[in-house]
Amino acid sequence: MSESDADVIVVGAGFTGLSAAEALVSAGIDVIVLEARDRVGGRVESVAFSDGMRVDTGGQFVCDEMPEIMALVRRFGKALAETPMEGAFLVQRDSKAAETGYTFAESGRIRARANRIDPHDPAIAGLTAEAWLARQSDPPDAKAGYRAMVEGLWCRPIGEIPLWYLIDNDRRTTSNGSELQYFVEGTVHAVAEALAATLGPRLQINTAATCVERMDGSVTVTTGNRDVFRARQIIIAVPPVMASRITYEPDLPKPLIDAFAAWKSGTVIKTFVRYERPFWRDRGLSGMVMWRDVLGLFACDVSSDRAAALVVFVGGPLAAQWNGKGAGFVQAEIIRRLVAALGSEAGDYTDLRMRDWVDDRWSGGGYSDVITDASAYDAEAIIRVGAPPVHFAASELAPSFPAYIEGAIIAGREAAARVMAALHSKDQPASAISASAS
Repeated sequence: MSESDADVIVVGAGFTGLSAAEALVSAGIDVIVLEARDRVGGRVESVAFSDGMRVDTGGQFVCDEMPEIMALVRRFGKALAETPMEGAFLVQRDSKAAETGYTFAESGRIRARANRIDPHDPAIAGLTAEAWLARQSDPPDAKAGYRAMVEGLWCRPIGEIPLWYLIDNDRRTTSNGSELQYFVEGTVHAVAEALAATLGPRLQINTAATCVERMDGSVTVTTGNRDVFRARQIIIAVPPVMASRITYEPDLPKPLIDAFAAWKSGTVIKTFVRYERPFWRDRGLSGMVMWRDVLGLFACDVSSDRAAALVVFVGGPLAAQWNGKGAGFVQAEIIRRLVAALGSEAGDYTDLRMRDWVDDRWSGGGYSDVITDASAYDAEAIIRVGAPPVHFAASELAPSFPAYIEGAIIAGREAAARVMAALHSKDQPASAISASAS
């Protein structure tokens, strides 16, 4: 057992925690970062193909309208690859289905109609996105497309998601173009690793915070290794569901407990399938495929000068269902469906990597947590207020680009600003604990 002191402890070394820590260190504040995993990045991670080429198995895409992550990409000298978009968007039906296909544009129009509604409109109070959709007069196939879009993006059943929450999240995703504009050559996870490297020994991996004890003017953190850390302030920089699983002594105030209870983790499986060449382009296809007989299944071309590849996302209830059938089933089913959509060449892949985020130990799931309590309008605001000296930060709480890497960076820096304000409001200098410990 050991005891260490700092001005601020940051729990979690995803982009939220790393961004918070860097902002604090830049301000001359002594920081310790505790990360439960054996790596940094949180829901951003990477894996290597057999030839050593790495790909992002977690968060991946960035765009010009995400200034914070784009600045980090430039700062650490990472190259961008433009996501291939040319060609037809394929909406694939199962070979046994007889219905006509819906168009992506029709589904987008339903989404735009929903987003014109004020999320605080009393007329939608208590309505789930599913209940609202049932009231619309759109063709069944267009509604099916919208359902697929919602469950693929939010990774929860559409019947669980409050309409106001979906609208509010969409409004905070402030890009006018595609969020899939670029991916990072060499992985966006490498950007997280480069940011973590600037923290040096302040970062401790394989160190899971299990208990946070709040006292007058300080906090004590006990880890799964039985290490003890003490600080004046703490930022819990993990998703809401995971933050709620930490033990707090004394218990958090009831409004905070209720606010955390409003969330559930998303469920998603991400698979990279690599090929000798992007053969789908021979047929004028973009490589983007959405399936209509199962909701939440989507493929996208992520080929670059280095390799030809498709990434396939399984989101929402479908991910939870397939997760229970094992990795072998998921891989075989993805290849079967790619063959049905793109032709026999889809079965001649050269490499495959899959990441199942369902029930991930340290993330809860992916891509993000989602509010499923229709009455929890104030849940985010309550969590942002926290229980000082305990502060909470997560991409889900960001004012813009919630659930994206961009949102994670913004949320981390905002939490750092709150902590700095709290430290500066005290008569005791920010370095007092560190000085007294020495």
